[in-house]
Amino acid sequence: MEFVALSIAILTVSDTRTLETDTSGQTLVERLTGAGHKLADRQLVRDDRHILRAVVAQWIADPAIQVVISTGGTGLTGRDCTPEALRPLFDKEIDGFGELFRMFSLEEIRTSTIQSRALAGLTNGTVIFCLPGSTGACRLGWDRLIAPQLDARHRPCNLVELLPRFQEPAS
Repeated sequence: MEFVALSIAILTVSDTRTLETDTSGQTLVERLTGAGHKLADRQLVRDDRHILRAVVAQWIADPAIQVVISTGGTGLTGRDCTPEALRPLFDKEIDGFGELFRMFSLEEIRTSTIQSRALAGLTNGTVIFCLPGSTGACRLGWDRLIAPQLDARHRPCNLVELLPRFQEPAS
């Protein structure tokens, strides 16, 4: 199996960052392009579930975008709304993503990982990953979970080989 370059959109959810100060989003951009994938779009939006949902809905309606990765808004404060904004868009949730993210995160930040609501799902043939807003969380999520699953050479299985089947109707 050969490497398949995917088209990936990056969304930073923050009330305080700008594109110039968004180290988490920049980390994801550097890692995805360094791996050979293509940056389809990059946006920064404030913690507002309606704006966040609208941006991601536009991306999942675009057949050229295969993956969306968001960073931020997965915590427990009143403004954190990424799971509430994006979960309704999912056709299927990838439960193991959040579970493994927290398991790996436990090694680095110990029990503070319970404050993370990292999640992932599938919708309209698009894979959506929602990571916490810290640069460390983005590195961990990309390096240990997302990068291997977005590499067609990863065995025993990966999300790339399933992408064409994500839009098949259930029988």
